[in-house]
Parts: sequence; structure tokens; C-alpha cells
Amino acid sequence: SHVPLGHQLSVSDIDLEQDLERPYAYVGRMVYGTEGERGLDIIDLRDPEQAKRIYSWRIENQDLHLGTGGMDVKHFRWKDRHYVVQSLQFKQGGPNADLGAVVLDVTGLPDVSTINEVARIREEDHKGGFHNIFIYRHSNGRVLLFATVSGPFANVYDLGHIVEGHLDDALVATVPIPDPMGSLRGYHDFYVGYHPESSSDRFYGGGTGGYHVYDVTDLEEPELLVSLTGIRGVRRGHTFTPTPDGRYVVAETEYQYAPLRIFDLKPGLDGEVKTISQPIGAWTADWKNLTHNHEMRWPYVFVSGYLDGLQVFNMMDPSNPVTVAYYDTYLGPPNTDRTSVFNGAFGIDVRNADGLIVVSDMSTGFWAFRMEGFQGWNGEDWGMPDVSSAQNWTAGPVGQ
Repeated sequence: SHVPLGHQLSVSDIDLEQDLERPYAYVGRMVYGTEGERGLDIIDLRDPEQAKRIYSWRIENQDLHLGTGGMDVKHFRWKDRHYVVQSLQFKQGGPNADLGAVVLDVTGLPDVSTINEVARIREEDHKGGFHNIFIYRHSNGRVLLFATVSGPFANVYDLGHIVEGHLDDALVATVPIPDPMGSLRGYHDFYVGYHPESSSDRFYGGGTGGYHVYDVTDLEEPELLVSLTGIRGVRRGHTFTPTPDGRYVVAETEYQYAPLRIFDLKPGLDGEVKTISQPIGAWTADWKNLTHNHEMRWPYVFVSGYLDGLQVFNMMDPSNPVTVAYYDTYLGPPNTDRTSVFNGAFGIDVRNADGLIVVSDMSTGFWAFRMEGFQGWNGEDWGMPDVSSAQNWTAGPVGQ
């Protein structure tokens, strides 16, 4: 299915609930240049072939705000209630420059009259909002929001505290950039996942200098495990996602002609080297363009590839990834401002229960897909831990 959502370059990231009884996708809305609206859309997928937008949240006083607005979006569950977090970015000179995200209670869907705003997360000391967020059910039982800020670290918030009104106690930790080199925004993107072999919670962050892996089991004392720096062509990391066993990582950096690089973390995690600088493999849909975000469901990597739309490659052999499926969601011309490859498929997510794939395209809107031969995903079917970006809100990562 396909749902157009408005002006070109007005659609940002996407998140899909994993519970089949809650068939909803959340799409961030932004302003690029002078067009668009800052906020969030909700897509109803009770009939995936007849997807429809059922609700829109918009920041008040649209015309007074400066900056892109809605960027990353994630959902979570806390004490049998369901919430969505929409990250926001506003510039100084207008209202809400300190606003990082809004939290909406969406428990009552599909009855949109029950949706209500429960909290706004602010960061007074590092204005400019949250560019990216990731929500993780930690092995200690907390549901945590990891957020980029305009500082050389990622902020970590306890979402249970936030929805229960304890905003003053919400910030519980930070994860630093090892060598910030004076950067005001240390991390760009990250993933947090459980590592069953070591019974630890691990943070995978892309940002200044490259990519960094931390053990965040003890939130008060994050331990740097390995850094990927000194990589030819990489000054700043972007999307950074591990395989379910934590050995390999797929790493993106944001410039034209950049492939997705694949690294083997084992030499660093085993203590043989302190840093890793050489990839073992690489993949691109079209070397003239640029791929953006991706989701790992071993051995498949689902990619939102900007001008190349939805792309899927198989990395069973990490040194020789192979394209297995694609669908071009963007048929328009390249950009004439900023960089020509900055348009098209922005965000992507996968529902593990049945293999539904959703894509947010910056200009053409929302898309839902099925891939032949892919009816769902469980890591154990592939001899891997059942670990992905999808969270087990009841049992936590240990349950996965």
C-alpha cells in the first residue's frame, strides 16, 4: 500500500509497532526549506493493503518555529500503556529551542479521541533538540530513551519516570564520545541491544570520528569496548547496526558515493586491537548515490536508500553482500539544493511477527511491502540470538 502525506521533503523517520494486535506505524513530519508541517502522523494498518492516515499531531504555532521539527520516532510500552516519542529539532530565535521530544499516550488506538500528550522532554543546557533517538528495554527493567544532543555525548532518559511525571529525575546517564575533538554534537545515530554471550547491554554509536561500542550494563559507568576510527573516507559516523550476535556491524556515513561498510568487531572485542579501521565488506545500491537508514534482520539488511528507494541485501557472507530485493519509492528528479541525493526513502522498519516492511519516503510518503519468501523473523531460526531493534516490553532483552 501507499499513502501520500504532503509536500516533498516533508516526511522523516518511521516506526512500526511489533504487536499484530496494534497495527500502527508512526511517521515523523518535518519542514525542509519553507514547505511541510512539524509533527507526527499515525498510519492504520489493520488492513495493510488499505493503509490510511488516521491522526496527525502538530506542534502549536507552526509558523513561529525555526528548524526541521519532527525527526526520529519510536514507540514503547510501560505498565500496560502504549506511548510514542517524537523527537524534535528547533533552532534558537523561535519557540521550543530546548525541546527534544514529545511523548503521546496512544493506548486507545484506533480511537484517536483518546490520544493525549503526557510529557515534553527538554534539554536546557544543549539546545537544538534531539536529532535521533532509540528506545531500549534494559536488562535492569528500565525502559530507556537514548537521545542525541548538541554535546559530545548521548543523553539517557528513564521513560518510566517521564510518563509518571518525574521529569526532574528523568536524565539517568550519558554515554560519551571517546575523543570529541571539539564537536558540539557527538553522536548522530545509535542502536542499543542485548549481548547474550556476555549477558550485557551494548550501545553502538555513530558520530564524531567514526563509531564506538560501549557496555552500558552499568549505566553510571559506561565501558568503551572498541572504537572504529581512522577509516578512510569516514570523519563522522551515522547509522550503525550490529548483527544479532554482536560480531559484525553495518555502518553508514552521510556523503554521496559512500557505501555501507561492514566491519568485524571480533579483533577489538577480543582485545587484539584497540581500534578497527578496515572494513571487511561493503554494499551500495548505486555507487553514484547514498543509502540512508537500515534495519538488521540477519541475514537480511533492509535499507532506505534515498533515491534508490527500498533495498534489501543478504550478508550471510559479510565480505560479499548481495542485493536480493528492491522497490523504488522515489521517481522524481534529484534535488537542486543542498545535495542532489538527499531525497526519497528516509526511514524503514520491519515487523518480526509477519515480515511486514514499512518505508517513509521524504517526498512520496508512506509505503508498506511484503517480500516474497519472508514471512517473519526470529533469530533462532537462523542460528542467531533473537535480538533486533524490536523490544520485548514484558520480559526485556533477557527474555529475547
